[in-house]
Amino acid sequence: MSHPIGPTTWSGNYSVGSKFLDQWLQKGEILHNDREQLKSNLSMPEKSWLNRQRQHQTSRGATELFDMHHNHRDSGVTDSNSQNYRFPPGIRRFRLLSRRRGWGGSQPQKPEQANKLNIPPECYQNRRGKAAIALSLIWSLMIIGHLISWGYWLILGLTGLLVIQAIRIVWAGHRGLDINPEHRPEELPFVSLLVAAKNEEAVIANLVKNLCNLNYPSHCYELWVIDDNSSDRTPIVLQELAKEYQQLHILHRDENATGGKSGALNQALPLTRGKILGVFDADATVDSDLLQQVIPKFQAEQVGAVQLQKAIANSNFNFLTRCQASEMALDAFFQKQRVAVGGIGELRGNGEFIRRAALESCGGWCEETITDDLDLTIRLHLDHWDIEFLDTSVVFEEGVTNWVALWHQRNRWAEGGYQRYLDYGKFIIANRMGVGKTFDLFGFLITQYILPMAAIPDLFMSLILRRPPITSPLTLLAVSLSLIGMFIGLRRTVSRGNMPSQKTNSPDNLTTDGDRQAATESLGKYYPPLSYMTTLFQTLRGTVYMFHWFIVVASATARISVRPKRLKWVKTVHQGTLNHQ
Repeated sequence: MSHPIGPTTWSGNYSVGSKFLDQWLQKGEILHNDREQLKSNLSMPEKSWLNRQRQHQTSRGATELFDMHHNHRDSGVTDSNSQNYRFPPGIRRFRLLSRRRGWGGSQPQKPEQANKLNIPPECYQNRRGKAAIALSLIWSLMIIGHLISWGYWLILGLTGLLVIQAIRIVWAGHRGLDINPEHRPEELPFVSLLVAAKNEEAVIANLVKNLCNLNYPSHCYELWVIDDNSSDRTPIVLQELAKEYQQLHILHRDENATGGKSGALNQALPLTRGKILGVFDADATVDSDLLQQVIPKFQAEQVGAVQLQKAIANSNFNFLTRCQASEMALDAFFQKQRVAVGGIGELRGNGEFIRRAALESCGGWCEETITDDLDLTIRLHLDHWDIEFLDTSVVFEEGVTNWVALWHQRNRWAEGGYQRYLDYGKFIIANRMGVGKTFDLFGFLITQYILPMAAIPDLFMSLILRRPPITSPLTLLAVSLSLIGMFIGLRRTVSRGNMPSQKTNSPDNLTTDGDRQAATESLGKYYPPLSYMTTLFQTLRGTVYMFHWFIVVASATARISVRPKRLKWVKTVHQGTLNHQ
Protein backbone atom coordinates (compact mmCIF):
# COMPACT_ATOMS: atom_id res chain seq x y z
CA MET A 1 0.00 0.00 0.00
CA SER A 2 1.35 3.40 -0.90
CA HIS A 3 0.85 6.26 1.50
CA PRO A 4 -0.13 9.35 -0.50
CA ILE A 5 1.48 11.99 1.68
CA GLY A 6 4.82 10.69 3.05
CA PRO A 7 7.77 12.61 1.61
CA THR A 8 5.76 15.49 0.24
CA THR A 9 6.21 17.24 3.59
CA TRP A 10 9.60 18.30 2.21
CA SER A 11 8.34 20.15 -0.83
CA GLY A 12 4.84 21.16 0.21
CA ASN A 13 3.31 19.31 -2.75
CA TYR A 14 0.18 17.28 -2.05
CA SER A 15 -1.43 14.22 -3.50
CA VAL A 16 -5.06 14.06 -4.52
CA GLY A 17 -6.01 12.40 -1.24
CA SER A 18 -4.30 15.09 0.81
CA LYS A 19 -6.02 17.90 -1.08
CA PHE A 20 -9.44 16.35 -0.49
CA LEU A 21 -8.53 15.88 3.14
CA ASP A 22 -7.61 19.56 3.49
CA GLN A 23 -10.94 20.58 1.94
CA TRP A 24 -12.86 18.32 4.27
CA LEU A 25 -10.99 19.46 7.37
CA GLN A 26 -11.67 23.09 6.58
CA LYS A 27 -15.41 22.40 6.91
CA GLY A 28 -14.88 21.31 10.50
CA GLU A 29 -17.60 18.68 10.29
CA ILE A 30 -18.15 15.15 8.99
CA LEU A 31 -20.56 14.85 6.08
CA HIS A 32 -21.54 11.56 4.47
CA ASN A 33 -20.99 12.61 0.87
CA ASP A 34 -17.63 14.17 1.62
CA ARG A 35 -16.59 11.07 3.49
CA GLU A 36 -17.46 8.78 0.61
CA GLN A 37 -15.58 11.00 -1.82
CA LEU A 38 -12.54 11.03 0.42
CA LYS A 39 -12.47 7.26 0.88
CA SER A 40 -11.77 6.72 -2.81
CA ASN A 41 -8.61 8.84 -2.60
CA LEU A 42 -7.15 7.95 0.79
CA SER A 43 -4.77 5.29 1.99
CA MET A 44 -5.90 2.65 4.48
CA PRO A 45 -4.50 4.43 7.58
CA GLU A 46 -6.31 7.62 6.57
CA LYS A 47 -9.55 5.74 5.92
CA SER A 48 -9.32 4.25 9.38
CA TRP A 49 -8.73 7.70 10.87
CA LEU A 50 -11.70 9.11 8.94
CA ASN A 51 -14.01 6.34 10.12
CA ARG A 52 -13.04 6.91 13.73
CA GLN A 53 -13.63 10.64 13.42
CA ARG A 54 -17.13 9.95 12.14
CA GLN A 55 -17.78 7.41 14.89
CA HIS A 56 -16.83 9.82 17.67
CA GLN A 57 -18.33 12.92 15.96
CA THR A 58 -15.27 15.01 16.75
CA SER A 59 -15.51 18.07 14.54
CA ARG A 60 -13.39 20.08 17.00
CA GLY A 61 -10.71 17.38 16.91
CA ALA A 62 -10.75 17.38 13.11
CA THR A 63 -10.26 21.13 13.02
CA GLU A 64 -7.39 20.93 15.48
CA LEU A 65 -5.68 18.29 13.40
CA PHE A 66 -6.07 20.42 10.30
CA ASP A 67 -4.50 23.38 12.08
CA MET A 68 -1.45 21.33 13.05
CA HIS A 69 -1.14 19.90 9.53
CA HIS A 70 -1.69 23.22 7.76
CA ASN A 71 0.71 25.22 9.91
CA HIS A 72 3.60 22.76 9.73
CA ARG A 73 3.14 20.87 6.48
CA ASP A 74 6.30 22.31 4.91
CA SER A 75 8.54 20.89 7.61
CA GLY A 76 10.53 17.73 6.97
CA VAL A 77 10.84 16.92 10.66
CA THR A 78 8.10 15.22 12.60
CA ASP A 79 7.64 15.48 16.33
CA SER A 80 5.35 13.09 18.22
CA ASN A 81 4.75 15.67 20.95
CA SER A 82 1.18 16.93 20.78
CA GLN A 83 2.34 20.57 20.84
CA ASN A 84 4.49 20.15 17.74
CA TYR A 85 2.97 17.36 15.70
CA ARG A 86 3.93 17.95 12.11
CA PHE A 87 2.87 15.17 9.78
CA PRO A 88 -0.38 14.67 7.83
CA PRO A 89 -3.41 12.90 9.34
CA GLY A 90 -2.97 9.25 10.16
CA ILE A 91 -3.26 6.63 12.81
CA ARG A 92 -0.57 7.91 15.18
CA ARG A 93 -2.02 11.42 15.22
CA PHE A 94 -5.43 10.05 16.13
CA ARG A 95 -3.94 8.02 18.99
CA LEU A 96 -2.27 11.11 20.43
CA LEU A 97 -5.40 13.26 20.21
CA SER A 98 -7.46 10.42 21.66
CA ARG A 99 -5.37 10.40 24.84
CA ARG A 100 -5.83 14.15 25.27
CA ARG A 101 -9.60 13.97 24.77
CA GLY A 102 -10.06 10.97 27.05
CA TRP A 103 -11.49 8.66 24.40
CA GLY A 104 -9.39 5.76 25.62
CA GLY A 105 -7.28 5.72 22.45
CA SER A 106 -3.77 4.28 22.75
CA GLN A 107 -1.19 2.50 20.70
CA PRO A 108 -2.65 -0.71 19.29
CA GLN A 109 -1.99 -3.80 21.33
CA LYS A 110 -0.51 -6.98 19.90
CA PRO A 111 -3.82 -8.91 19.86
CA GLU A 112 -5.36 -6.21 17.65
CA GLN A 113 -2.38 -6.29 15.33
CA ALA A 114 -2.69 -10.03 14.88
CA ASN A 115 -6.42 -10.17 14.18
CA LYS A 116 -5.80 -10.79 10.47
CA LEU A 117 -4.06 -14.01 11.46
CA ASN A 118 -6.94 -14.90 13.80
CA ILE A 119 -4.60 -15.13 16.76
CA PRO A 120 -6.56 -14.73 20.01
CA PRO A 121 -5.30 -12.31 22.69
CA GLU A 122 -4.64 -15.05 25.21
CA CYS A 123 -1.75 -16.33 23.07
CA TYR A 124 0.34 -13.41 24.32
CA GLN A 125 -0.54 -13.84 27.96
CA ASN A 126 0.92 -15.99 30.74
CA ARG A 127 4.26 -16.61 29.08
CA ARG A 128 5.77 -17.32 32.47
CA GLY A 129 3.23 -20.06 33.14
CA LYS A 130 3.72 -21.65 29.73
CA ALA A 131 7.49 -21.48 30.09
CA ALA A 132 7.33 -23.06 33.55
CA ILE A 133 5.18 -25.92 32.24
CA ALA A 134 7.56 -26.51 29.33
CA LEU A 135 10.62 -26.46 31.57
CA SER A 136 9.02 -28.83 34.10
CA LEU A 137 7.97 -31.20 31.34
CA ILE A 138 11.44 -31.32 29.77
CA TRP A 139 13.15 -31.85 33.12
CA SER A 140 10.68 -34.58 34.06
CA LEU A 141 11.15 -36.37 30.74
CA MET A 142 14.92 -36.29 31.19
CA ILE A 143 14.65 -37.81 34.65
CA ILE A 144 12.21 -40.47 33.43
CA GLY A 145 14.45 -41.15 30.43
CA HIS A 146 17.28 -42.08 32.77
CA LEU A 147 15.05 -44.32 34.86
CA ILE A 148 13.61 -46.40 32.01
CA SER A 149 15.72 -48.83 30.01
CA TRP A 150 14.76 -47.55 26.58
CA GLY A 151 15.14 -43.81 27.27
CA TYR A 152 18.47 -43.61 25.48
CA TRP A 153 17.10 -45.44 22.44
CA LEU A 154 14.20 -43.03 22.24
CA ILE A 155 16.66 -40.12 22.06
CA LEU A 156 18.72 -42.03 19.52
CA GLY A 157 15.65 -42.52 17.33
CA LEU A 158 14.81 -38.83 17.50
CA THR A 159 18.40 -38.03 16.56
CA GLY A 160 18.07 -40.34 13.55
CA LEU A 161 15.08 -38.35 12.25
CA LEU A 162 16.97 -35.11 12.69
CA VAL A 163 20.03 -36.57 10.92
CA ILE A 164 17.86 -37.18 7.84
CA GLN A 165 16.75 -33.55 7.88
CA ALA A 166 20.34 -32.42 8.51
CA ILE A 167 21.57 -34.33 5.46
CA ARG A 168 18.85 -32.71 3.34
CA ILE A 169 19.89 -29.27 4.55
CA VAL A 170 23.65 -29.74 4.12
CA TRP A 171 23.34 -31.22 0.63
CA ALA A 172 20.57 -28.94 -0.65
CA GLY A 173 21.25 -27.08 -3.86
CA HIS A 174 20.32 -23.48 -4.51
CA ARG A 175 16.59 -22.95 -5.03
CA GLY A 176 16.28 -20.44 -7.83
CA LEU A 177 13.31 -18.13 -8.27
CA ASP A 178 11.78 -17.28 -11.62
CA ILE A 179 12.76 -13.62 -11.60
CA ASN A 180 14.01 -11.02 -14.02
CA PRO A 181 16.93 -9.08 -12.50
CA GLU A 182 16.42 -6.17 -14.92
CA HIS A 183 13.90 -3.42 -14.23
CA ARG A 184 12.96 -0.54 -16.48
CA PRO A 185 13.10 2.77 -14.59
CA GLU A 186 9.34 3.17 -14.73
CA GLU A 187 8.90 -0.29 -13.20
CA LEU A 188 11.08 0.28 -10.15
CA PRO A 189 9.03 -0.01 -6.96
CA PHE A 190 9.17 2.71 -4.34
CA VAL A 191 11.20 1.60 -1.32
CA SER A 192 11.05 2.99 2.22
CA LEU A 193 14.08 2.43 4.44
CA LEU A 194 13.52 2.67 8.20
CA VAL A 195 16.00 3.04 11.04
CA ALA A 196 15.03 3.19 14.72
CA ALA A 197 17.79 5.08 16.51
CA LYS A 198 18.32 5.83 20.20
CA ASN A 199 21.55 7.52 21.29
CA GLU A 200 23.41 6.64 18.11
CA GLU A 201 25.47 9.78 17.54
CA ALA A 202 28.61 7.69 16.99
CA VAL A 203 27.26 5.86 13.93
CA ILE A 204 24.09 7.52 12.63
CA ALA A 205 25.84 9.98 10.29
CA ASN A 206 27.69 7.22 8.46
CA LEU A 207 24.48 5.22 8.07
CA VAL A 208 22.50 8.14 6.65
CA LYS A 209 25.25 9.03 4.18
CA ASN A 210 25.51 5.38 3.15
CA LEU A 211 21.77 4.85 2.62
CA CYS A 212 21.21 8.21 0.92
CA ASN A 213 23.84 7.43 -1.71
CA LEU A 214 22.56 4.09 -2.99
CA ASN A 215 22.69 3.32 -6.69
CA TYR A 216 18.93 3.66 -7.06
CA PRO A 217 16.88 6.60 -8.36
CA SER A 218 16.52 9.09 -5.52
CA HIS A 219 12.87 9.66 -6.35
CA CYS A 220 12.19 5.94 -5.93
CA TYR A 221 13.19 5.57 -2.29
CA GLU A 222 13.10 7.38 1.02
CA LEU A 223 14.84 7.05 4.37
CA TRP A 224 12.98 7.46 7.65
CA VAL A 225 15.05 7.73 10.83
CA ILE A 226 13.00 7.45 14.01
CA ASP A 227 14.78 9.24 16.83
CA ASP A 228 13.51 7.34 19.87
CA ASN A 229 13.91 10.11 22.47
CA SER A 230 17.71 10.20 22.25
CA SER A 231 19.53 12.03 25.04
CA ASP A 232 22.80 12.52 23.12
CA ARG A 233 23.52 14.52 19.96
CA THR A 234 21.60 12.17 17.65
CA PRO A 235 18.76 14.69 16.99
CA ILE A 236 21.26 17.46 16.21
CA VAL A 237 23.22 15.25 13.82
CA LEU A 238 20.01 14.24 12.05
CA GLN A 239 18.85 17.85 11.70
CA GLU A 240 22.09 18.75 9.96
CA LEU A 241 21.88 15.74 7.65
CA ALA A 242 18.28 16.58 6.74
CA LYS A 243 19.52 19.80 5.13
CA GLU A 244 21.79 17.80 2.84
CA TYR A 245 19.71 14.78 1.84
CA GLN A 246 16.24 15.13 0.33
CA GLN A 247 15.42 11.45 0.90
CA LEU A 248 15.89 11.78 4.65
CA HIS A 249 12.82 12.17 6.88
CA ILE A 250 12.98 12.33 10.66
CA LEU A 251 10.40 11.33 13.23
CA HIS A 252 11.05 12.27 16.86
CA ARG A 253 9.46 10.20 19.62
CA ASP A 254 8.91 11.61 23.10
CA GLU A 255 9.69 10.06 26.47
CA ASN A 256 6.19 8.58 26.75
CA ALA A 257 6.49 6.53 23.57
CA THR A 258 6.22 2.78 24.11
CA GLY A 259 6.87 -0.41 22.19
CA GLY A 260 10.63 -0.10 21.76
CA LYS A 261 11.91 -0.68 18.24
CA SER A 262 8.59 -2.21 17.16
CA GLY A 263 6.69 0.81 18.44
CA ALA A 264 9.02 3.17 16.59
CA LEU A 265 8.62 1.27 13.33
CA ASN A 266 4.85 1.06 13.70
CA GLN A 267 4.66 4.78 14.37
CA ALA A 268 6.56 5.58 11.17
CA LEU A 269 4.76 3.01 9.02
CA PRO A 270 1.70 5.16 8.12
CA LEU A 271 4.05 7.91 6.94
CA THR A 272 5.96 5.78 4.48
CA ARG A 273 5.13 5.31 0.81
CA GLY A 274 7.11 2.22 -0.10
CA LYS A 275 5.64 -1.02 -1.40
CA ILE A 276 8.79 -2.57 0.02
CA LEU A 277 10.14 -1.65 3.47
CA GLY A 278 13.75 -2.06 4.53
CA VAL A 279 14.81 -2.06 8.18
CA PHE A 280 18.35 -1.36 9.37
CA ASP A 281 20.15 -0.89 12.65
CA ALA A 282 22.02 2.35 13.19
CA ASP A 283 25.45 0.70 12.82
CA ALA A 284 24.72 -0.84 9.42
CA THR A 285 26.80 -0.41 6.26
CA VAL A 286 25.72 -1.74 2.86
CA ASP A 287 26.90 -1.85 -0.74
CA SER A 288 25.68 0.87 -3.08
CA ASP A 289 23.91 -1.66 -5.36
CA LEU A 290 21.91 -3.07 -2.44
CA LEU A 291 18.42 -2.32 -3.82
CA GLN A 292 19.34 -3.65 -7.26
CA GLN A 293 20.12 -6.96 -5.58
CA VAL A 294 17.05 -7.05 -3.32
CA ILE A 295 14.20 -5.85 -5.55
CA PRO A 296 14.23 -8.80 -8.02
CA LYS A 297 13.57 -11.21 -5.15
CA PHE A 298 10.13 -9.68 -4.68
CA GLN A 299 9.03 -10.55 -8.22
CA ALA A 300 7.96 -13.92 -6.82
CA GLU A 301 4.48 -13.29 -5.41
CA GLN A 302 4.88 -15.67 -2.49
CA VAL A 303 7.96 -13.84 -1.17
CA GLY A 304 6.94 -11.70 1.79
CA ALA A 305 10.40 -10.72 2.98
CA VAL A 306 14.10 -10.91 2.15
CA GLN A 307 16.97 -11.05 4.63
CA LEU A 308 20.48 -9.92 3.73
CA GLN A 309 23.51 -11.83 4.87
CA LYS A 310 25.05 -10.21 7.94
CA ALA A 311 28.75 -9.76 8.55
CA ILE A 312 30.87 -8.25 11.32
CA ALA A 313 32.60 -5.07 10.15
CA ASN A 314 35.08 -4.90 13.07
CA SER A 315 35.85 -8.61 12.91
CA ASN A 316 39.56 -8.12 13.58
CA PHE A 317 39.06 -6.06 16.74
CA ASN A 318 39.47 -8.93 19.24
CA PHE A 319 38.72 -12.58 19.93
CA LEU A 320 34.99 -12.00 20.40
CA THR A 321 34.48 -10.15 17.14
CA ARG A 322 36.43 -12.80 15.21
CA CYS A 323 34.19 -15.47 16.68
CA GLN A 324 31.08 -13.45 15.88
CA ALA A 325 32.24 -13.25 12.26
CA SER A 326 32.41 -17.05 12.14
CA GLU A 327 29.00 -17.22 13.78
CA MET A 328 27.52 -15.00 11.05
CA ALA A 329 29.02 -17.29 8.40
CA LEU A 330 27.35 -20.26 10.12
CA ASP A 331 24.02 -18.43 10.22
CA ALA A 332 24.30 -17.53 6.53
CA PHE A 333 24.96 -21.16 5.61
CA PHE A 334 21.91 -22.48 7.44
CA GLN A 335 19.68 -19.64 6.26
CA LYS A 336 20.44 -20.39 2.63
CA GLN A 337 20.22 -24.16 3.02
CA ARG A 338 16.98 -24.12 5.00
CA VAL A 339 15.31 -21.94 2.40
CA ALA A 340 16.58 -24.28 -0.32
CA VAL A 341 14.78 -27.30 1.19
CA GLY A 342 11.55 -25.36 1.72
CA GLY A 343 12.22 -24.68 5.39
CA ILE A 344 12.13 -21.52 7.48
CA GLY A 345 13.88 -18.39 6.30
CA GLU A 346 14.36 -16.00 9.21
CA LEU A 347 14.61 -12.24 9.61
CA ARG A 348 17.55 -10.83 11.53
CA GLY A 349 16.42 -7.28 12.32
CA ASN A 350 19.26 -5.59 10.43
CA GLY A 351 19.12 -5.69 6.64
CA GLU A 352 15.61 -7.08 6.37
CA PHE A 353 13.19 -6.14 3.59
CA ILE A 354 9.45 -6.75 3.88
CA ARG A 355 6.66 -6.54 1.35
CA ARG A 356 4.20 -3.97 2.64
CA ALA A 357 1.18 -6.13 1.84
CA ALA A 358 2.69 -9.00 3.84
CA LEU A 359 3.47 -6.78 6.82
CA GLU A 360 -0.02 -5.32 6.90
CA SER A 361 -1.56 -8.75 6.53
CA CYS A 362 0.37 -9.83 9.63
CA GLY A 363 -0.64 -6.75 11.61
CA GLY A 364 2.64 -4.81 11.63
CA TRP A 365 5.46 -5.21 14.10
CA CYS A 366 4.65 -6.81 17.45
CA GLU A 367 5.14 -4.44 20.38
CA GLU A 368 4.92 -7.23 22.95
CA THR A 369 8.22 -8.87 22.05
CA ILE A 370 11.87 -7.98 22.56
CA THR A 371 12.91 -9.44 19.19
CA ASP A 372 10.64 -7.95 16.54
CA ASP A 373 12.44 -9.78 13.73
CA LEU A 374 12.01 -13.30 15.10
CA ASP A 375 8.39 -12.67 16.01
CA LEU A 376 7.58 -11.33 12.54
CA THR A 377 9.35 -14.33 11.02
CA ILE A 378 6.85 -16.73 12.53
CA ARG A 379 3.82 -14.59 11.72
CA LEU A 380 4.85 -14.27 8.08
CA HIS A 381 5.21 -18.02 7.74
CA LEU A 382 1.92 -18.61 9.55
CA ASP A 383 0.34 -16.27 7.01
CA HIS A 384 1.85 -18.41 4.20
CA TRP A 385 4.55 -16.01 3.05
CA ASP A 386 8.09 -17.10 2.21
CA ILE A 387 11.26 -15.39 3.44
CA GLU A 388 14.16 -15.42 1.00
CA PHE A 389 17.83 -15.09 1.89
CA LEU A 390 20.21 -12.91 -0.13
CA ASP A 391 23.92 -13.66 0.11
CA THR A 392 25.05 -11.60 -2.87
CA SER A 393 24.70 -8.38 -0.88
CA VAL A 394 25.85 -8.02 2.70
CA VAL A 395 24.96 -5.74 5.59
CA PHE A 396 27.90 -5.04 7.88
CA GLU A 397 27.28 -4.35 11.54
CA GLU A 398 29.39 -3.66 14.58
CA GLY A 399 30.11 -6.71 16.73
CA VAL A 400 30.08 -6.38 20.50
CA THR A 401 33.58 -6.21 21.95
CA ASN A 402 33.25 -7.41 25.54
CA TRP A 403 31.68 -10.32 27.38
CA VAL A 404 29.16 -8.25 29.34
CA ALA A 405 27.68 -6.74 26.18
CA LEU A 406 27.66 -10.18 24.56
CA TRP A 407 25.79 -11.66 27.54
CA HIS A 408 23.07 -9.00 27.43
CA GLN A 409 22.69 -9.21 23.66
CA ARG A 410 22.50 -13.01 23.50
CA ASN A 411 20.09 -13.24 26.43
CA ARG A 412 17.76 -10.87 24.59
CA TRP A 413 18.02 -12.95 21.43
CA ALA A 414 17.47 -16.19 23.33
CA GLU A 415 14.45 -14.92 25.26
CA GLY A 416 12.85 -13.35 22.21
CA GLY A 417 13.42 -16.48 20.15
CA TYR A 418 11.85 -18.64 22.82
CA GLN A 419 8.86 -16.32 23.24
CA ARG A 420 7.65 -17.02 19.72
CA TYR A 421 7.27 -20.72 20.51
CA LEU A 422 5.30 -19.85 23.64
CA ASP A 423 3.09 -17.39 21.74
CA TYR A 424 2.46 -19.32 18.54
CA GLY A 425 3.08 -22.90 19.66
CA LYS A 426 -0.43 -24.19 19.06
CA PHE A 427 -0.48 -22.78 15.53
CA ILE A 428 2.88 -24.36 14.78
CA ILE A 429 1.72 -27.72 16.14
CA ALA A 430 -1.45 -27.43 14.03
CA ASN A 431 0.85 -27.42 10.97
CA ARG A 432 -0.41 -24.06 9.78
CA MET A 433 2.90 -23.40 8.01
CA GLY A 434 2.97 -26.74 6.17
CA VAL A 435 4.87 -29.96 6.81
CA GLY A 436 8.24 -28.82 5.44
CA LYS A 437 8.44 -25.61 7.44
CA THR A 438 6.98 -27.16 10.59
CA PHE A 439 9.46 -30.03 10.64
CA ASP A 440 12.33 -27.67 9.89
CA LEU A 441 11.32 -25.43 12.78
CA PHE A 442 10.90 -28.47 15.05
CA GLY A 443 14.44 -29.63 14.31
CA PHE A 444 15.95 -26.29 15.24
CA LEU A 445 13.74 -26.03 18.32
CA ILE A 446 15.25 -29.31 19.52
CA THR A 447 18.88 -28.33 18.96
CA GLN A 448 18.65 -24.64 19.88
CA TYR A 449 16.34 -24.68 22.90
CA ILE A 450 15.26 -28.09 24.16
CA LEU A 451 18.78 -29.55 24.19
CA PRO A 452 20.25 -26.75 26.38
CA MET A 453 17.16 -26.87 28.63
CA ALA A 454 17.58 -30.61 29.08
CA ALA A 455 21.32 -30.45 29.75
CA ILE A 456 21.07 -29.67 33.48
CA PRO A 457 18.80 -32.58 34.54
CA ASP A 458 20.58 -34.87 32.10
CA LEU A 459 24.00 -34.15 33.58
CA PHE A 460 22.60 -34.35 37.11
CA MET A 461 21.11 -37.81 36.54
CA SER A 462 24.24 -38.96 34.75
CA LEU A 463 26.35 -38.12 37.80
CA ILE A 464 23.94 -39.88 40.15
CA LEU A 465 23.57 -43.02 38.01
CA ARG A 466 27.15 -42.94 36.68
CA ARG A 467 26.18 -43.30 33.03
CA PRO A 468 26.65 -41.13 29.93
CA PRO A 469 24.10 -38.38 29.28
CA ILE A 470 21.20 -39.71 27.23
CA THR A 471 21.20 -36.52 25.12
CA SER A 472 24.74 -37.18 23.90
CA PRO A 473 23.54 -38.19 20.38
CA LEU A 474 21.70 -34.88 20.02
CA THR A 475 24.73 -32.98 21.33
CA LEU A 476 26.99 -34.76 18.86
CA LEU A 477 24.60 -33.88 16.04
CA ALA A 478 24.46 -30.21 17.06
CA VAL A 479 28.26 -29.92 17.28
CA SER A 480 28.74 -31.72 13.97
CA LEU A 481 26.29 -29.40 12.23
CA SER A 482 28.10 -26.42 13.69
CA LEU A 483 31.45 -27.66 12.41
CA ILE A 484 30.19 -28.49 8.93
CA GLY A 485 28.04 -25.39 8.56
CA MET A 486 30.68 -23.00 9.83
CA PHE A 487 33.43 -24.46 7.64
CA ILE A 488 31.32 -24.29 4.46
CA GLY A 489 29.91 -20.92 5.47
CA LEU A 490 33.38 -19.43 5.94
CA ARG A 491 34.55 -20.79 2.59
CA ARG A 492 31.50 -19.37 0.83
CA THR A 493 31.67 -16.01 2.56
CA VAL A 494 35.35 -15.31 2.03
CA SER A 495 35.33 -16.58 -1.55
CA ARG A 496 32.72 -13.90 -2.34
CA GLY A 497 34.74 -11.28 -0.51
CA ASN A 498 32.08 -10.60 2.09
CA MET A 499 34.28 -11.04 5.12
CA PRO A 500 37.81 -9.89 5.88
CA SER A 501 40.40 -12.64 5.84
CA GLN A 502 43.36 -10.31 6.38
CA LYS A 503 43.82 -7.40 8.71
CA THR A 504 45.62 -5.35 6.09
CA ASN A 505 43.24 -3.26 3.98
CA SER A 506 40.23 -4.43 5.99
CA PRO A 507 37.49 -1.76 5.94
CA ASP A 508 37.30 -1.72 9.72
CA ASN A 509 40.94 -0.67 9.82
CA LEU A 510 40.57 2.22 7.38
CA THR A 511 40.28 5.59 9.02
CA THR A 512 38.32 7.74 6.58
CA ASP A 513 34.75 7.38 5.42
CA GLY A 514 35.83 7.46 1.78
CA ASP A 515 38.41 4.70 2.24
CA ARG A 516 35.97 2.55 4.12
CA GLN A 517 33.23 3.04 1.53
CA ALA A 518 35.61 2.16 -1.28
CA ALA A 519 36.76 -0.95 0.56
CA THR A 520 33.21 -2.02 1.30
CA GLU A 521 32.13 -1.67 -2.32
CA SER A 522 35.02 -3.77 -3.65
CA LEU A 523 35.54 -6.35 -0.95
CA GLY A 524 36.25 -9.12 -3.44
CA LYS A 525 39.40 -7.32 -4.54
CA TYR A 526 40.76 -7.08 -1.01
CA TYR A 527 40.28 -10.54 0.44
CA PRO A 528 41.72 -13.67 -1.18
CA PRO A 529 40.24 -17.02 -0.14
CA LEU A 530 41.50 -18.51 3.10
CA SER A 531 43.57 -21.65 3.09
CA TYR A 532 41.82 -24.80 4.23
CA MET A 533 43.91 -24.94 7.38
CA THR A 534 43.07 -21.35 8.30
CA THR A 535 39.39 -22.02 7.65
CA LEU A 536 39.56 -25.15 9.81
CA PHE A 537 41.19 -23.19 12.64
CA GLN A 538 38.53 -20.48 12.49
CA THR A 539 35.84 -23.19 12.43
CA LEU A 540 37.19 -24.92 15.54
CA ARG A 541 37.57 -21.61 17.36
CA GLY A 542 34.07 -20.54 16.38
CA THR A 543 32.51 -23.86 17.40
CA VAL A 544 34.08 -23.66 20.86
CA TYR A 545 32.76 -20.12 21.12
CA MET A 546 29.26 -21.32 20.14
CA PHE A 547 29.01 -23.35 23.36
CA HIS A 548 28.16 -20.11 25.14
CA TRP A 549 24.68 -20.55 23.64
CA PHE A 550 24.10 -23.59 25.87
CA ILE A 551 24.61 -21.42 28.95
CA VAL A 552 22.65 -18.49 27.56
CA VAL A 553 19.62 -20.53 26.47
CA ALA A 554 19.53 -22.60 29.67
CA SER A 555 19.66 -19.40 31.71
CA ALA A 556 17.11 -17.49 29.63
CA THR A 557 14.51 -20.27 29.51
CA ALA A 558 14.80 -20.84 33.27
CA ARG A 559 14.52 -17.11 33.96
CA ILE A 560 11.37 -16.77 31.83
CA SER A 561 9.79 -19.53 33.91
CA VAL A 562 10.10 -17.69 37.20
CA ARG A 563 10.19 -13.98 36.38
CA PRO A 564 7.52 -11.72 34.86
CA LYS A 565 7.87 -10.79 31.21
CA ARG A 566 10.67 -8.38 30.47
CA LEU A 567 10.33 -6.01 27.52
CA LYS A 568 12.99 -3.43 28.39
CA TRP A 569 16.53 -4.61 27.88
CA VAL A 570 20.03 -3.21 28.11
CA LYS A 571 20.72 -1.53 24.78
CA THR A 572 23.66 -2.69 22.68
CA VAL A 573 25.93 0.35 22.60
CA HIS A 574 27.55 1.19 19.26
CA GLN A 575 30.90 2.85 19.81
CA GLY A 576 31.63 3.70 16.21
CA THR A 577 34.67 1.41 16.19
CA LEU A 578 34.44 1.31 12.41
CA ASN A 579 35.77 4.84 12.29
CA HIS A 580 38.12 4.97 15.25
CA GLN A 581 40.39 2.00 14.93
